[in-house]
Amino acid sequence: MRWRVVFVAAVLPASSLIFPARTAAQSASATKTLGDIGQIALPVGAGAVALAHRDAKGVGELALVSATTLAVVFTLKPIINRRRPNGGNHSFPSGHTASAFMGAAFLQQRYGWAYGAPAYAAAAFVGYSRVHTKEHWTTDVLAGAALGIASNVVFTRRFHKVQISPTAGHGGLGVSAVVAW
Repeated sequence: MRWRVVFVAAVLPASSLIFPARTAAQSASATKTLGDIGQIALPVGAGAVALAHRDAKGVGELALVSATTLAVVFTLKPIINRRRPNGGNHSFPSGHTASAFMGAAFLQQRYGWAYGAPAYAAAAFVGYSRVHTKEHWTTDVLAGAALGIASNVVFTRRFHKVQISPTAGHGGLGVSAVVAW
């Protein structure tokens, strides 16, 4: 028991050197920065995944989903002109959240939950960052998430990779097809 006390007494001060304490303002600033990065990283990451799969149709769907989501967001913002918690204008819906959830929903709809689950977690953090830093109300974030997801429900289809190969055997010629889900 005594060694545990000595260990804790030695580790806690050392950890403050490695992970210095942050003020509330520094924490909010870091959260805001991560949210700002996430709104861009998720759609760009979705595009990178589509390119890695050599999925030109997916890249086209992502472009359509992006254009639709952003057009709806930036049409609604000035029409509704809701006041932000920090006093600014154009709060509804959250564009950061719409963009993040648009990228996450694309990954999930097109390539499945293996891609979608971590992307949705990151998108949820973007939404949290907008409320935490008083840039948006919770309803702004929920509406942005709904818009990002809804545009994918309309325009994104599951990725199917079809490989067609000629075959030859003792009885003749043929074609084989493999469909990857």
